[in-house]
Amino acid sequence: MEAQAIARPNPVVKKIDTPEFHSIFTQELNDLIALFKRYNFEIRVAGGAVRDILMNMNPKDVDIATTATPTEMKEMFTKENIRMVNMNGEKHGTITPRINDRENFEITTLRIDAVTDGRHAEVIHTTDWLLDANRRDLTINSMFLGFDGTLYDYFYGYEDLQKRRVAFVGDPDMRIKEDYLRILRYFRFYGRIAEESNRHDEETLRIIAKNSSGLAKISGERIWQEWKKILSGNFGIELTEAMINCQLAPHMGLPVAPNVEEFLRVSKKVRAFDPQLQPITVLSALLNTPEDAVNLNLRLKFTVYERELCYFLTQNREETATIEEILPFQQLCLQTISSVKLKKEYVLELLKYHGKRDLYQQLLDWPIPQFPVKGNVLIANGAPKGPKLGLVMDKLKLIWSNNQYNMSQDELLQHLPAVLEEVKAKKK
Repeated sequence: MEAQAIARPNPVVKKIDTPEFHSIFTQELNDLIALFKRYNFEIRVAGGAVRDILMNMNPKDVDIATTATPTEMKEMFTKENIRMVNMNGEKHGTITPRINDRENFEITTLRIDAVTDGRHAEVIHTTDWLLDANRRDLTINSMFLGFDGTLYDYFYGYEDLQKRRVAFVGDPDMRIKEDYLRILRYFRFYGRIAEESNRHDEETLRIIAKNSSGLAKISGERIWQEWKKILSGNFGIELTEAMINCQLAPHMGLPVAPNVEEFLRVSKKVRAFDPQLQPITVLSALLNTPEDAVNLNLRLKFTVYERELCYFLTQNREETATIEEILPFQQLCLQTISSVKLKKEYVLELLKYHGKRDLYQQLLDWPIPQFPVKGNVLIANGAPKGPKLGLVMDKLKLIWSNNQYNMSQDELLQHLPAVLEEVKAKKK
C-alpha cells in the first residue's frame, strides 16, 4: 500500500465560477448529479478536467469519481433503467452509464493501490477522497471539483498549477516505482503546463534517471502512446532530449547512442514547417541506421503505417538530403518494393524532414499519373512473376518518368527486353 503524502489540513481551496466550469453542465450531467444525490452518493469531477478548467480551457472529457462502489452503481442504474456501456471498465472500478441515451459518463469508484509491481496496481475501493488523491501520480492531477464549484486540493496541486510546476504526489521515487510509466507522464504533463522548455526540478530528473531501467517493464505500446503525445505537444524536442539525458533511450528502443545531432537539426525544421511533422518522422531522426528502425519497431510496436514510414525515412534521407528538384521525389512515389507501393504521404514526410518547403508544395499539388503498363501485360511479355516483377516495373517507371510520363504502353514495352537483361544480369 502506498505511503501517505503530506496533505493540506483543509482541502477546500476556493470556489470556481468560470465559463469553462459552467460549460460542462449538460442536461444529462444535471440528471446524473440529481440521481447520485437522490441515492446519497457523492460525485466530483476528477483529474484532467479539473486541471483544464483551472487553466481556463474547456475540458474534452469529464471524468467523475464517486463514493459509490461499482456494485452500488450497477444496482442504481439498473433500478433506474439506465443503460450501461463499456463494461470492461468495471475491473478498474469504472461504470459508464448512458444518460437519456445521449451522453456517456465514465464514473470511477474512489480507490487505493493495495499492491503495485511497477506496471499495474491491485486496488481496494474506499470512500475517502484523500486516499484516492494520494494514489494519483502528479499533484496537478490529484484535485477534485464539486459540482457546486468547490475545489478540493489535498496536495497543493493548485499552487503547482499556478506556478506551472510538475511535481509528484509525495515521494517521487516511490510514486515512480509504483508505475514506471509515470516517468513519461511527467514529461508529457510538463509539456502541457510549463511555460519554459527547461525549468525542471533537478532532483526530480535525478530520481527519474535513477529509475530509468524500470521502463523496461512497461509495454512498448504504452510507451509509444505517451511518447507520441510528448512529441506532439509543447517542447516535444527539448523534452525528448531531456529524456535521453535521463538515460531512458535504451529502455525505450532507441540505440545506445541516439543521433541527437540529427534530431536537433531536424527539430529546427519542425518548428518552421506547417503542417507539422508526424511524431514518427521526428523520432526517426534519432536513428542511425535502418536496422535501428527495425529494433525500435520491435520495442514500440508501431502501426503498419508508422513502421513503413520509419523504415522509408531511414533508408532514403541521406541520398535525398541535397536534391533540390522535384523529379527524384516523384520517382520515389512511383517505386514498388516487395509489391508495396511507397505512398505519396511518405515522400511528403521525407520532404518535411528535410525542410524542403517548395518541393513539398510541388509534390502535394502533383497528381500521381497512372502508369500505362499493368503487371499481367509485363508477365505476358516475358517478365518474371513475384518480387522480380516489381523490380522490372520500377525500372520501366524510371524510364517513363524521365520522359515526363508521356510514354504509351507500346513505347514502354519496347524497353522491356533491355530491362529484363539488366535484371537478369543483376541476379548473376
